[in-house]
Amino acid sequence: MNTHEVAEFFGSKTKLAAALGIRPSAVTMWGDSIPESRQYQIQVLSKGKFKATKKEQAA
Repeated sequence: MNTHEVAEFFGSKTKLAAALGIRPSAVTMWGDSIPESRQYQIQVLSKGKFKATKKEQAA
């Protein structure tokens, strides 16, 4: 999932931020990469349309 697609789904970055209970500036600071913890929230709020992805950890 990326910020642009998710913001489009919610209607805007401002509406995405409101849905997550955060400031729009926080969404802007993500760039294109959504933090993993927020991805899980988005997965729930979008009823599974977007799926959280785990980051690969270095061995």
